[in-house]
Amino acid sequence: MKTSVITITLLLLWHGMLLAQEELPLSVPNDQIKPLRSLVDTKLQMSLENQLLKNPKWKKLIDSKRMAVGVVDLRDPNKVSFARINGNHMMYAASLPKIAVLLAAMDAIEKGDLKENSEVKKDMRLMISKSDNAASTRMIDRVGYDQIEHVMTDPKYEFYDEETGGGLWVGKRYGGGGDTHREPLKNLSHAATVTQVCRYYYLLVNGKLVTRERSSQMLDILENPALHHKFVNTLNILAPDARIFRKSGSWKNYHSDSVLVWGIDKNRRYILVALIEDPAGEQIIRNLVRPVETALKTIKNYKKVN
Repeated sequence: MKTSVITITLLLLWHGMLLAQEELPLSVPNDQIKPLRSLVDTKLQMSLENQLLKNPKWKKLIDSKRMAVGVVDLRDPNKVSFARINGNHMMYAASLPKIAVLLAAMDAIEKGDLKENSEVKKDMRLMISKSDNAASTRMIDRVGYDQIEHVMTDPKYEFYDEETGGGLWVGKRYGGGGDTHREPLKNLSHAATVTQVCRYYYLLVNGKLVTRERSSQMLDILENPALHHKFVNTLNILAPDARIFRKSGSWKNYHSDSVLVWGIDKNRRYILVALIEDPAGEQIIRNLVRPVETALKTIKNYKKVN
């Protein structure tokens, strides 16, 4: 009888741990959350390059540094792997860096420097889900360029680091008007690198942006995007039941997208980021999902689902 009780207790604990792993943010122990740059996986890197470089158009864009792609394999949260092409090449990223404003706002709210009222909550959601420029500008004005830069360069995050090519930066209001505060390396107003954006989502999914509670709140804001183009257009076809957390951007020939995919099928759990400078960038981003998923399927973490 005593043995049965112990067995049942252990099973319940094990089941509880599995359920915790299904939740977002994840519940990975701190000592198992390694810096993403240390998780570059040779097999995933080769697989990603094989899939992308066989497309002549994409190869030309990659070789000329007008296309950058990053992917993080999250199928096993305890064995994360990372691959990137032109990972540290900073590009103009249009509205994608609004995620930097979101983080800076959450940091300010947590410190008591910004009041979390209904207007602020509404604007944060509009800024991310609909990429509303007016709401984004109101958030930038509330937070300020100095606060955004401070959070992006904070040693806790280092989402903008001159020694690794820059990264996430917002130094101009969306929609025109006002002063500018451009980043120092390339004088860009709205910038990103795929490595830094992958790091942002990686820390977010592990509950490490501001606090676990604020990370959860940010995930809620990023989930169920109102715009269904680029990555989301393809994912709506391939995985209509998957949870999608996303922010994209477009301006003239510059197209960007970033997504955390959390599928019911555990083989479809990953972060994907793309920055492209090309008139056909929106369609290229749509077409990236399938070859990236193929790249993921060729490495060891993939398990065929019956």
